[in-house]
Amino acid sequence: MYQEAIARLRNYIPPPTTYYSVPVSRRAAVLLLLFADAKGDLRVVVTIRAKTLSSYAGDAALPGGRAENTESAFQTARREACEEIGLPDIQEREKLPPPFSVEHLCEFPANLARTEVVVRPCVALLHSYDAGLGLKSNPEVSLIPILDTREVEVVFTAPFQDFLRGHGENGEDWYRGSWGMWHNSQWRMHQFFVPRADQVYRIFGMTARIIVDAARVAYAQEPEFEHNSHFGDEAMIADLRQLGRLGEKAKV
Repeated sequence: MYQEAIARLRNYIPPPTTYYSVPVSRRAAVLLLLFADAKGDLRVVVTIRAKTLSSYAGDAALPGGRAENTESAFQTARREACEEIGLPDIQEREKLPPPFSVEHLCEFPANLARTEVVVRPCVALLHSYDAGLGLKSNPEVSLIPILDTREVEVVFTAPFQDFLRGHGENGEDWYRGSWGMWHNSQWRMHQFFVPRADQVYRIFGMTARIIVDAARVAYAQEPEFEHNSHFGDEAMIADLRQLGRLGEKAKV
């Protein structure tokens, strides 16, 4: 049952993070937003970035972006999700139509993006309560897609548990993977090909790894495919900081 998966995420305690040791200009956060569909299976919300953006144009991504001032990673993730897909942020929670609410479940170890920005994944549950009955499954989130077309071209959902499998929800072969080097470390590149209507969306790189790692914790299972055993890139980030890297990032 998905309640067990959510409970594991609620109880997950990440190790100490390097996230707040880097300048604000190097920080970003993403929101891994989950909801239960009509069958009681968890799904994750994913976007396709606009093709006009200067970085990661046209790529699949979790809602998120750069940090501002002293806000927490979760505040950054919620603010960016508000801007990108219309999910009300922490300051606008009353704008969520009843009976919906968003619960912050946990945060995961920081990841290092190709642009050498340190990215903190924040996991949240979009759910609804029926008075006297408790938690209910949500519909396919008609509530969410109010897109900022300057940043997001498409929003879609994918089955969360399938990110531990080599096949998609209808049995299709949806996974490819390979090993590469990233700052002198072996780094697993995951690629998932998600069919939606007449489109196939590719989820890969850091976004895919974040979803895989969150699913590992949620379902207390290891993937059917090879993967990095550690979560995130905290050790790599710490090593780069010791070498004097990841200082103030010039604004572009």
